[in-house]
Amino acid sequence: MLLSQLLGERYKEKPSDATLASYIYLLRGGYIRQVANGIFSLLPPAKRASQKIEKIIREEMDRVGGQEVLFPVVLPADLWQESGRFESVGSELLRFKDRFGRDMLLGMTHEEAAVHLARSEAKSYLKYPFMIYQIQTKFRDEPRPRAGLIRVREFTMKDAYSFHTSQEDLLRYYDIVHDAYVRIFERVGMKNVISIKSDSGMMGGQTAHEFMYLSDGGEDSIVLCDHCGYKANMEVAACTLPPVGGAEQPIEEVHTPGADTIEALCEVLGVRPEQTMKATVFTREDNGQPLLIFIRGDLQVNEAKVKKLLGTDIYPLTDYENVDLCFGYLGAYQLKADGVQVLFDQSLKGETNLACGANRPDYHLKGISVPRDLPDAQFHDLAKVNEGALCPECGRPLRISRGIEVGNIFQLGTKYTKSMNMTYTDENGKLQTPIMGCYGIGVGRLLACIIEDNHDDYGPIWPKSVAPWSVHICALNNSVEEIRTTARELYDRLSPKYDTLLDDRDAAPGVQFADADLLGAPVRVIVSKRNLANGEVEIVTRDKSVQKKVKVAEAEAAVAELLAE
Repeated sequence: MLLSQLLGERYKEKPSDATLASYIYLLRGGYIRQVANGIFSLLPPAKRASQKIEKIIREEMDRVGGQEVLFPVVLPADLWQESGRFESVGSELLRFKDRFGRDMLLGMTHEEAAVHLARSEAKSYLKYPFMIYQIQTKFRDEPRPRAGLIRVREFTMKDAYSFHTSQEDLLRYYDIVHDAYVRIFERVGMKNVISIKSDSGMMGGQTAHEFMYLSDGGEDSIVLCDHCGYKANMEVAACTLPPVGGAEQPIEEVHTPGADTIEALCEVLGVRPEQTMKATVFTREDNGQPLLIFIRGDLQVNEAKVKKLLGTDIYPLTDYENVDLCFGYLGAYQLKADGVQVLFDQSLKGETNLACGANRPDYHLKGISVPRDLPDAQFHDLAKVNEGALCPECGRPLRISRGIEVGNIFQLGTKYTKSMNMTYTDENGKLQTPIMGCYGIGVGRLLACIIEDNHDDYGPIWPKSVAPWSVHICALNNSVEEIRTTARELYDRLSPKYDTLLDDRDAAPGVQFADADLLGAPVRVIVSKRNLANGEVEIVTRDKSVQKKVKVAEAEAAVAELLAE
C-alpha cells in the first residue's frame, strides 16, 4: 500500500471529546470516523486490523469444532416473543414495524435465531453435541455510548452457541471454549486480560465468566484477591465481614433531629457506619411493589444481586407519597410495612448493638441485636464488596480494580431451548430438551482494547498478529531519485511476504515519523540520504526497543528476523 493513496487523514491535535488512548489514536490515526452517536465507519487501517482479529477468532472457533453460520440482522419479533425477551428487554432492543405492519427488531444478540436454526436441523441425539458461530453486525440502542469503540450502538461480534444432551457435556465444552478464549487474547497481543466470575444478566443461565482487560479507564469493577487468586465481577463478588456490633445492649430510643443520613447519625451517636443498619427502598419492575432492603451502614446494595434473587429489575423508589414508611428514620425493629417486601443483607446476620431508625421522625434506636430482636429475618447476599473486605476463600483483604469486558461465556441451560420448544429424540426414542452454552467476543471493542494495552505517547504499538501493516517504509526526501528508487525496490521485495506500507509522499521527516507512529507497524525501515551514503538503511521497531543500521542488501533478512522474534 502506498501511503499517498491511503484513504484517511491523520491529525496532530487530540480530539476534545476523547479521553481513552484508543479513542484518541483511532481518531487521530484515520482508523474510524463517527457517523452518529455510537455508530462509526471503519477506514482501511481499522478494517485491516479487524480482519486479522476475525481470522484468529475463526481459527480458534474452528479448532474447537465450531461451524460458521450467518444469522439475519433483522429478525421477526415472534422469535423473541417465544423466548419472552421481546417484552422483558428494555429500550436497548430496537423494535420497529415493517411495511406489512409486522413487529420486527434489530438483533443485539442471536440466541433466538440460533435455536430457530438448530431446532430444525438437530432432531436426533446423533447430531449432538455441536457448536455454531457467526461474526455479524449487531445493534444495541445503548443509552450512553462512550470511548469510541469501547461502548457503541452498532458493533461487530463473534457469537457462538453450543448444544448438548447433558449438563456434564456442557461443562466439558465450556472449559474447552474458555481455553480457546485464553488463546485468542494471547494471540491478538493482550497482556492484561483475566477471566472472572460474572452475572449472566439478560442472557440468563446460572454460570457465566467475563474476560476483563484490566484498565483504569474501565467502567466495570473487579474484585481481586492477590493471595489466592479469587476473581469476580462486582455484580457477583462475595466477601467475608468480621462482626463489629460488640456485646448485646438493651434497646434505647434516642432523639436525633435531622439525622436522616448515615453520616449525620454517626456524628450524633458517635458510632461508625458499620455499627448502623441502613434502609434502602426500591420498586420492583414486575409488579410495582415497594422493596425495602436493610443492610449494614457502611455497605451499598448490589442491584444486580437483587435482580438475580427476585428475577425482575428494580429501580429506586420515587413515589414516596403513596408508601406508608417513615423515610430517613426507617428501622427493621417493630416495622409496620404493609404491602412492602422486606429483605435483609447477610452483613446483618448475627450482628449486635446496632443503631437504626425508630420508624418515627427524628428518632433512632440503639442496641439492636439482630438474633434477639429480628429472629425471623432471612438473609441474602445483596451487598457490593468494599475495598479491604475479606476474601470468601482465603480470608485475606480484597482489592477492587477496574476493567473493560472483552469477551463473555455463559452456561444458558434450557432457558431458550425450553421456552422455544426445541427438542431432539434420544437413544430411547423419547423427546428431550437440549442444553445450551453461548460465547461472545466484540471485535471492535477488542481492537480498541488492543490499543489500550499496546501504545505509547505517540500512537498504537500494534502486535504483529493484528497490525494493519507489518512493515512501514519511510522514504525521507522522496524527490531524490536514489532514495525513491531504493525505497521502491525494498517495497517490491517485502510486500509479497508482508503487509507493507510505503510512505511515498514528499513530506518532512517529522510528518512521516508521526504518521508512522500513529499507524503503528511493528517494523519501520527508514531510507535517507545520510544512510544511503554508507550503503545502509535504518531499521527501527515501533516500540523503539531495536534501532540499527544494515546494508541495503541485508534489509530484507533483517526485517524477517525482527518479525520472527
